[in-house]
Amino acid sequence: TGGHHPVREGEVFNTRYQALRELGCGAFATVWLCQDTRKKKNVAVKVLKSREGFAEAAQDEVSLLRCVSSMRKKDRAGENIVCLLDDFRMIGENGLHILLLGVMLACLVFEALGPSLRCLMCNYAARGLPLPFVKKSLQQVLAGLHFLHRRCRIIHADIKPENVLLCIRDKGLQRLLCDATDCGQRTDLRLQATGGDPGNQLEVSDLMSIEVKIADLGSACWTYKPFSKEIQTQPYRALEVLLGLDYGTPADIWSTGCLAFEMATGECLFDPQPGKYFSRDDDHVARIIELLGRIPPRIAFSWNKSTKFFSRPGALLRISRLSPCSLQAVLVDRYRWRRQEAAPLASFLLAALRYAPEHRATAAQCLQHAWL
Repeated sequence: TGGHHPVREGEVFNTRYQALRELGCGAFATVWLCQDTRKKKNVAVKVLKSREGFAEAAQDEVSLLRCVSSMRKKDRAGENIVCLLDDFRMIGENGLHILLLGVMLACLVFEALGPSLRCLMCNYAARGLPLPFVKKSLQQVLAGLHFLHRRCRIIHADIKPENVLLCIRDKGLQRLLCDATDCGQRTDLRLQATGGDPGNQLEVSDLMSIEVKIADLGSACWTYKPFSKEIQTQPYRALEVLLGLDYGTPADIWSTGCLAFEMATGECLFDPQPGKYFSRDDDHVARIIELLGRIPPRIAFSWNKSTKFFSRPGALLRISRLSPCSLQAVLVDRYRWRRQEAAPLASFLLAALRYAPEHRATAAQCLQHAWL
């Protein structure tokens, strides 16, 4: 029951899924591109790691995915979530492959999609993606979140570019992007221009033919039953989570606001770093205040963990000098956006980044915002 799996290319899972190559490896699972030998098509098989303590989380993920699969039959918005096709238990070379609560863990079989949004963004460096594609992709992410929040009563809890996958119908684009799943190698996603010059990014028309889907419910939870106090990857972590407060579906909207900024500009909205006398969390809270203004005392001091950050209302404990700058000013001054373009995006972001979760825009309200 170690952390690695006795899985090799060519191995057949459950007599049906033949491993073609590894797509990725995370803290809790490895994902394999496999061929469904029965239906003669490619699928992605997620094999959860077999370390002790993963049992309950694995069973929770299966329950969440089955809920999504059931509800998507009633709501087309469910098409914006990666589809679970099958699950099965597995035995490895040395007896029980994964032992969880007395049973072998089910591997999860998903539709095979393209690389993540992160892989695409890597090729646009600090310029950001074309805005028509940004808006279309955000509409699909928000539609998926609305489905999760309202239909399924699920908080995704880890919205970020790595968990948004590209869905490519066009065979030519599929071939172009088929090797782009390894972001670590910054695979070239550019079209070959006349004369072999690879300097051109994908045409906007090509990008607009790509759809996106929300993936990886490994950190997700029910709205009525949070599994963990600390959720979300740091740059996309909502203020209430940083402060140790109760959280709900608005936490996903905060992450989506951070995602929107990053897609549009090519840089993280918040990229906190630790210093000699302060932690990464300290810096994160400071950056939020610089951009969005003073945190109201009723939020800052609504739970005892808040004393970790604040000495008194409006004053940070370990960081004294702040450089306030509005979102619109950041877009205009740092990213050279025109004011008439910056104002609508800033308005969209501010609605998604309101301090009080109950006042933050819902996924449905974000979808109705003029900027989209």
